[in-house]
Amino acid sequence: MKEFLNDIKGDKGIWVAFLLLAVISFLPMYSASTNLAYVLDKGTTSGYFFKHLLILILGFIILYFTHKIPYRYFSGGSVFLMPFAFGLLIYTMTQGTTIAGATAARWITIPIVGISFQTSTFAGVVLMIYVARYFSKIKDKEFDFKHSLIYLWAPVGLILAPILPSNFSTTALLFMTVVLVSILVGYPFKYLLKIFGFALVALTLFIFIGREFSTGLKNKTETWKNRIVNFNKPDPEADYQIEKAKMAIATGGAFGLGAGKSVQKNFLPQSSSDFIFAIIVEEWGMAGGLMVILLYSLLLFRIWVVAKKSTTIFSTLLVIGVGFPLIIQAIVNMMVATNLLPVTGQTLPLLSSGGTSIWMTCLAIGIVLSVSVANAEGDKAQAPSEENPLDVLYEAVD
Repeated sequence: MKEFLNDIKGDKGIWVAFLLLAVISFLPMYSASTNLAYVLDKGTTSGYFFKHLLILILGFIILYFTHKIPYRYFSGGSVFLMPFAFGLLIYTMTQGTTIAGATAARWITIPIVGISFQTSTFAGVVLMIYVARYFSKIKDKEFDFKHSLIYLWAPVGLILAPILPSNFSTTALLFMTVVLVSILVGYPFKYLLKIFGFALVALTLFIFIGREFSTGLKNKTETWKNRIVNFNKPDPEADYQIEKAKMAIATGGAFGLGAGKSVQKNFLPQSSSDFIFAIIVEEWGMAGGLMVILLYSLLLFRIWVVAKKSTTIFSTLLVIGVGFPLIIQAIVNMMVATNLLPVTGQTLPLLSSGGTSIWMTCLAIGIVLSVSVANAEGDKAQAPSEENPLDVLYEAVD
């Protein structure tokens, strides 16, 4: 055991944040699972508990072995995984999963084991590694719009296009993360404006074609519209989930009702996933909610530190590309639960129930830890002319 613990390396702050979030997740997840077990009559609470335990154990294994891989290997791996991720996304679209007539094909079932796998989360991690690789490869060259259009934005579009019909929020999150990385490396603003123009035209065409020629896509775009309208003009009947989440948070008070004593978990359809933060606040109060926020803040701070200490452009952008989306996703989830954003369907990393989302979160954290290991041991790949892209931003803030 001592040898195993000595073999765990990397940023200790990230390890602490990960382990605390993982341990904390059992209480609200087990409590919220009563909705599925007793209200919807799907399984048992003990079954969900052990399922969550197995998912986290596998997630830890993914994290452990990922953090042992030298981060440079991820660069070349992304080139081979991009076509594979695209193929998985296309295959997922063919599954024909619908909810209320709208496209909702987000998962595929892994043969033999029968485990559901959400391909968009995997594709998102691969995409951000590829983007980091692209910018690191052209670090000594002037930005050429045609070149970036072919080798950067076309692959980005190919990955995002299959995700859009079933998950607009994930598509937007990934796109904005790519834009953030582009800004950090000094990608010309005039080129970004063109990309935004292309993206807006593509989204408009998608909505128009979907509404005119596909009932499923029409229903999906109506859902997007209704979420925005209901957010601006709240309707208790139309926005049932948000009202129940607000009630859960309001009744939580300073220290909550106590573990397992949530009332709204029996009425919130997504109490163990999308709205787990509301259940945490209801049972543990503002103190519990603040603790969760502080843990994500610790994770963000340590990710930033790892990025700042990185000795190559690729490692810096890699940490930002795979690490920052986790924090942004957490912020979005909590803002939805507190009615500061329209409903998006984003889960709370590590705290919400789920398989693929937890595994891909562990994969992303493992990649960040891999970079932190290289930082601690002294990265011999650093070129004398390389500069950390964060230095410019850091100086501007300072």
